[in-house]
Parts: sequence; C-alpha cells; structure tokens
Amino acid sequence: MTTPDAGRHVPPGGALRLTVIVGESDRCGHRPLYTEIVHRAHAAGLAGATVLRGIEGFGASEQIHTSRLLSLSEDLPVSIVIVDSEERISAFLPEVEALVTEGLVVVDDVRVVRHVSRGPDA
Repeated sequence: MTTPDAGRHVPPGGALRLTVIVGESDRCGHRPLYTEIVHRAHAAGLAGATVLRGIEGFGASEQIHTSRLLSLSEDLPVSIVIVDSEERISAFLPEVEALVTEGLVVVDDVRVVRHVSRGPDA
C-alpha cells in the first residue's frame, strides 16, 4: 500500500540540499517570498522544506540586520532549506532562480542518513 507522502521520501544516500537565503520582508505578490517558495516546493512534490529565521546577518548590501532589542530589524535573514534527490532539486531550481531577485541560492551535496515520517495517522 502506498502512503500519500510516498513520493516525498528521500532515500538514504546522495542527495542535494537547496538553501535559499532572503530577507524576511521580501515579497512575491501579496505574501512573503519564503512562503511562496515553500508552497511551490510542496506543489512540486519535493520531500520537505524548512524555514529558519535568522537573528542577525548581512549580505550583499553590507547592512547588518539584527533582532537585538535596541536595533530591531524588520528584514531579518530567512533561510529556506530543502533536501531531495538531485533530479527533483535540479528540476525545481529554475523556479527558485526566477523568484529570488535579491538573496543567495546555494546547492550542495549531502548524504541522507535517515528520513522517516510520522505517517498520516500520527
């Protein structure tokens, strides 16, 4: 019997990790860019996506963004991390490149040790 998320499983072994770093305030239409990337990754059948909010950072603009109380920033760094097969990441990459007009897009080789799901009844 096939589970609904069977197509989203990443088998142990070689895979790619796609990391996209953008600003928290970056938008795609009416919603945050990181939300748009996650929703498109889901629609593309990728194994999963995680959004991590940074507490401090700087990029090409050289402006430091921080969550420290005395210098609150409304544009903290946000990382979207997606791990999947080389085939699926490569197919999704052009979509990400079209969406990200400012930020950093990195792909690196990783080794999946274990990927398990709680299943639909958990």
